[in-house]
Amino acid sequence: MPKLWCFLSTITFSIITFFQLCTFTFSRLQLVPTPPLPILPLPSYAQLKWQQRELIMFLHFGVNTFTDSEWGTGHENPAIFNPVGLNANQWLSTAADAGISLVILTAKHHDGFCLWPSKYTDHSVEKSPWKNGHGDVVQELVNAAKPLGVDVGLYLSPWDRHDQRYGHEIAYNQYYLAQLQELLNRYGSVREIWFDGSKGKNAPNMSYYFTDWFSMVKVLQSSINIFSNAGPDVRWVGNEKGFAGSTCWSTINRTSLSIGNASIEDYLNNGDPKGTDWLPAECDVSIRQGWFWHKSQTPKRLSQLLEIYYNSVGRNCVLLLNVPPNSTGLISEVDVQRLREFRRAIDTIFSTNLADKCSVKVSSQRGGKGGGFGPENVLDSDHLWTYWAPRDDDKEGHWIEIRGTGTDGGLRFNVIRIQEAIGLGQRIKRHDIYVDGKRVANGTTVGYKRLHRLEEGVIHGKIVKIRIEESKGLPLISSIGLHFDPFWHPNPNG
Repeated sequence: MPKLWCFLSTITFSIITFFQLCTFTFSRLQLVPTPPLPILPLPSYAQLKWQQRELIMFLHFGVNTFTDSEWGTGHENPAIFNPVGLNANQWLSTAADAGISLVILTAKHHDGFCLWPSKYTDHSVEKSPWKNGHGDVVQELVNAAKPLGVDVGLYLSPWDRHDQRYGHEIAYNQYYLAQLQELLNRYGSVREIWFDGSKGKNAPNMSYYFTDWFSMVKVLQSSINIFSNAGPDVRWVGNEKGFAGSTCWSTINRTSLSIGNASIEDYLNNGDPKGTDWLPAECDVSIRQGWFWHKSQTPKRLSQLLEIYYNSVGRNCVLLLNVPPNSTGLISEVDVQRLREFRRAIDTIFSTNLADKCSVKVSSQRGGKGGGFGPENVLDSDHLWTYWAPRDDDKEGHWIEIRGTGTDGGLRFNVIRIQEAIGLGQRIKRHDIYVDGKRVANGTTVGYKRLHRLEEGVIHGKIVKIRIEESKGLPLISSIGLHFDPFWHPNPNG
């Protein structure tokens, strides 16, 4: 009996010790707060990288450059294409100097003329006098981009006004797919492929096999982003002005979209808070009036480009700025200078964050102090994966307060920047901004980046409070900035 008692006592002690250890381990795990659940849908890795580019470049170049037209007829003689001074290194250095990390070339526009020697047509650079028919603009672009670390994108127009197969559905779709495979197999990694639905009113009625094309693109290059009205990776913003809607969701319902459908432009412009697909918007606009180079045109003023920037990048989009090479084969010097001016202006505005020297308070903090989700995260250099998160049970409203610590009369700024941790979904539906108790700005969506350029101009204040009035789940703020834009001179009379 004593042996049995000792045996039972040993078992009991072991069980108690086991549960104590479990409790202790569980308690230790409880000390580390977990990230909040994501709000679906979420971006892919390729979509996140695309979003971080912010500014990318389009190069419209081809026979239209030599005919002073925007849409070619398809009957142009390849002999007119002779850019004797073509220098893709100049294109790419211009892009790199402007902080651009992706350049998209019109490999074939609506006229059907191919800027590479395609084996499926004789309407290409191979029949031109440029380099005695041995030139390849696409290859020159790729060769120039690689050493500068700039990525390449391509546009292959679905509408082809030259090829006789156009209008014959199966034959033309096979031809188009063959050229698509040619480009994606021959020129290495392509980061964005650009599709549109542009077509003249008198063009033959035929269907494009977009589903087949997109599937083949993903087979050949799985990490590529496909742009079109309907994605599947990047959507058109709905206009060619470079302006997104003041409400701009990265989410939308792809089943409601179709390429070339003009009736959905408002839907594309705003997105959908109930959207089941992550499909962020790209804002395309030209630095000049036209998309191709014309001797009579000049670049937009810096103030116009900044207005476009605030209404594209500053509204949760990527800006695709077209800069067309001229008939010599170079980006015109006036465009080069305007791009440099544009980049200098952006750097001047955003290189200094006045909030860096401020103290930050929040309505609540997930996991408490030291839990990893504190207000300090909104002032670090990571704008995606470190963020402020309030407590799950915070029912009193969510806010961040930035308080100037100096004694020189407070902060002086005219731009407020807010960024969400979009890797966990887009959440914010409505927000207000107050300076010393006075509301100075308000808006709806934030997304990757929201820029408020204050309508009343420069503000002097000590306390900036951002209130999240409505959101899908907990709002997650990854970055906040207070900036001074010396180029912003609002008209007091509106």
